[in-house]
Amino acid sequence: MPTVRFPALMKFYVDNQSEFEVSGSSVAELIDNILVLYPALKPHLLDAKGDLRRHFNIFVNGIHLQELNGMDTKLKEGDKVILMASAAGG
Repeated sequence: MPTVRFPALMKFYVDNQSEFEVSGSSVAELIDNILVLYPALKPHLLDAKGDLRRHFNIFVNGIHLQELNGMDTKLKEGDKVILMASAAGG
């Protein structure tokens, strides 16, 4: 199973875990499976259309999703998926 890493600010929604394993053959399926386990996370992760919120970046094995096949990126045993919330300030 792939391992998912969550930002510290979102650990509250996933039983205070910063990293855990979730099944999924693609990034989209992995996200769906996370939301089945932790439904309270949905409004923080997805917008009203069901798309990933703009301020989230996803990396698979250190490579940004935009450089891969987006949400259709295939996952395999041992892959590391990182959800990272963008920060802004000034």
